[in-house]
Amino acid sequence: METRTFARMGRDVGVVGLGAWQLGADWGSVSEADAHATLQAAADAGVTFFDTADVYGDGRSEQIIGSFIKGHPGITVATKMGRRVPQEPAAYTMDNFRAWTDRSRTNLGVDTLDLVQLHCPPTAVFATDAVFDALDMLVQEKRISAYGVSVERVDEALTAIARPGVASVQIILNAFRLKPLERVLPAASAAGVGIIARVPLASGLLSGRYDEHTTFAPDDHRNFNRHGEAFDVGETFSGVDFATGLEAVRRLRPLVPEGATMAQFALRWIIDQPGVTGVIPGARDPGQARANAAAATLAPLPGSTHDAVRAVYDELVRPQVHDRW
Repeated sequence: METRTFARMGRDVGVVGLGAWQLGADWGSVSEADAHATLQAAADAGVTFFDTADVYGDGRSEQIIGSFIKGHPGITVATKMGRRVPQEPAAYTMDNFRAWTDRSRTNLGVDTLDLVQLHCPPTAVFATDAVFDALDMLVQEKRISAYGVSVERVDEALTAIARPGVASVQIILNAFRLKPLERVLPAASAAGVGIIARVPLASGLLSGRYDEHTTFAPDDHRNFNRHGEAFDVGETFSGVDFATGLEAVRRLRPLVPEGATMAQFALRWIIDQPGVTGVIPGARDPGQARANAAAATLAPLPGSTHDAVRAVYDELVRPQVHDRW
C-alpha cells in the first residue's frame, strides 16, 4: 500500500487506515471475534493506521485494538479524548488530560500513546493557549508521542493548523463535503500538518448499498442521530438529507471505474486530494476491510471525473452542507 508521512510525527502510514468507531458502539452489534477478524484482515491488506476514541463503546474499541496490537507491531494507533464529559471548555484541563490519557494507555496496553486527538471539542478550546500547553506537557511526560485535533468546522481546523505542536487534523472529507479542499488542505500541507479524512463514505451512503427502503438498527446512529439528536448531525450521512444523498450516489455511479466498487471509487477520490495523509473508512467485517484497503491500488481518477464529482456536489449537496461546517 502507498504510504504517506505525518511530517510533525515523523511517521509513515498506509494511506488507507481503519476507523474503529463501529468496533465500540453506535453501528449495531459487532462481536469481539468479528472485530479481531476485521483488524487482522486490515493489517494483512497493508493497513498500518487505526483510529479509535475513548468514547467508542466507553473504551471497548480501544481495548479490542489494544489486545490486537500486542501481536502486531508497526501499527500506529490514534485515539481521541474529551467526549466522555459534558462539552464545556472548563473540562479541558491538565488533570483531566492526564486521567483521560492514562485510561487510554491502560485500554490500549501501551506506555505512550502514538497520537491523541481532541475529540471535536467546543470551538472556544481551539483558541485556548492553556489547552495546548497541557498537550505539550503530555508529550514531555511521555504519556503521548504527538497530538492533534478532530474538528467539525473548517475554521476550527485552520485555528489548529496554526498551532506549532499540532501534528494532525481529522476532518470530514468526502464527495459530499468539499469545503476542506478550499483552505484546510492547502494550509495543512504548507504547515506540515497531517490530514486524516474521516466519514469518507458518508456513513455508508457513498458505498452505494442503500436505497429508499434501507433501515438501520435502533442502536445505529444512522437511525437515532439522523437529525442531530445525539451529536453533531454532520457525523451522520455527512449532514446530507438521506434522499438527497441517494440521488447524488445515482448520479456518481456512472463515474466508477470498471472493476471497482462505489465505495472504492469514493475512497480513491479522497486519496487523490493533495494534502490528504490518510483516510479512515470503518469496516464491520474482514471483507469490508480488504475492499477498503484495495482502493489504494486503483489508478488516480482523471480530471474529468473530479470535475463531475464537483458538479454533482454543487447542484445537489452544496446547498445543504457547504455553509454549515
